[in-house]
Amino acid sequence: MTTSTTHPSQDWREFDQEPLPPILQGALEAFSEHGFHGASVRDVANRAGVTVPLLYYHYGSKEGLYVALVDLSTRETAWRTAAADADGSTPTERLANVTEAIVRHVTQRHLFAAVAGEARHLSPANRDRFVEPRREIEQIVERILADGVTSGEFTDLDVDRTARALLGLWRSVMGWYSPAGPDGPAEIAAQYVELSLRMVRP
Repeated sequence: MTTSTTHPSQDWREFDQEPLPPILQGALEAFSEHGFHGASVRDVANRAGVTVPLLYYHYGSKEGLYVALVDLSTRETAWRTAAADADGSTPTERLANVTEAIVRHVTQRHLFAAVAGEARHLSPANRDRFVEPRREIEQIVERILADGVTSGEFTDLDVDRTARALLGLWRSVMGWYSPAGPDGPAEIAAQYVELSLRMVRP
């Protein structure tokens, strides 16, 4: 599993394959297979082909590895969401784009999405690092919904609650998605675009 992480000039629909540093690749595999508590630093070091002291030198702790992966995932989701929003000219187009961007990220970066979904295991100080980029994503969705209500494209809905419901819907894909399943990322994204628009249209 490889990933492109922060390329704001890149098309938000494109998911290039670029290698992770060996230690983070080993951490991604270990955490996705065993979870935060089940993975060990020694396992990560063995997968990466490095010594445990070298791993600690670069990342400080198992949580340091986890923070690095969650940071990559969160920042990539944030820039893709912002780019998708900017790519639409109406609230309907913007919501469709943002839905597609987040669902594609959850499916095409499914290992990252699974790891980021366990961020509750981080210490409070490290969890706080991701409050701002996640709030930025929420605010984008809220603005789209508010603009849609004003324009009459969307029903007179509760913007805050609907934004949370939509984000929960999109992120829930990580709980069941499998690359071996019958539908690929593009097909699943299209299905969720239709579901999301049904939720907000009059």
